[in-house]
Amino acid sequence: MHVDKFALCIAFFCILSYLLAMKYSAKSFKAWPLRKLLLFVSGIVIGLQAVAGPIAMHAHHSFVYHMIGHLLLGMLAPLLLVLSQPVTLLLRALPQSGGRAVSRIFRSRYARFLIHPITAAVLNIGGLWLLYTTHLFHYMHQSPLVSMLVHLHIFAAGYLFTLAMLYTDPVSYRKSYLYRVIVFVFALAGHGILSKYLYANPPMGIAAADAQQGAMLMYYGGDLIDLTIIVILCWQWYQAAAPKTSLSAAKAAE
Repeated sequence: MHVDKFALCIAFFCILSYLLAMKYSAKSFKAWPLRKLLLFVSGIVIGLQAVAGPIAMHAHHSFVYHMIGHLLLGMLAPLLLVLSQPVTLLLRALPQSGGRAVSRIFRSRYARFLIHPITAAVLNIGGLWLLYTTHLFHYMHQSPLVSMLVHLHIFAAGYLFTLAMLYTDPVSYRKSYLYRVIVFVFALAGHGILSKYLYANPPMGIAAADAQQGAMLMYYGGDLIDLTIIVILCWQWYQAAAPKTSLSAAKAAE
């Protein structure tokens, strides 16, 4: 119950902070789009389901519900939050001194290392392999502290990976679209291979039938969310290339 209350407080604080940032941003810039607020709130609410409420409760006894929580907390919620551009909103809302401080953090070597596509992919997919192929999965259901740290990592790694693929917020060091697509394909393969591995090798204490259903959910549910990221990434690539193509065509016509 204490974990539920703590998660609810964090969710409330995040939504309130986003609303306040929208208010202060509007003093210097045009109004922040309402759709981004809806994306942010949806991301918070969806991610909350994995740590509080019925899904979180059943996840202690069902691998299927655990995997639902994984998809919500580690994939869908990060995607919605990345699309809501919270860092961009924060930079708009802060005074110049605060904005420069946040920008320095994002330009730091540590931040560049974390947001690098390969680093983000290793933290995201590698963390899942570590969770499901070691005793860590068993320990997280025995210790509330370990469970909290695992959930925090799943969300943070999912958020970093999605941000590293889509660059919706300011990133000082950007890799090319082709580079990110290649990394994404390898990450997608790693996620798919893990789901097949779990289908044949259930984690300790998980019944074979439960593991197979959870693994199938991980495979097909993960592919659906990954497909959404691919569509967005390809659309960004198309938009970035289209003006150059039009300009080249205009010059050739002259």
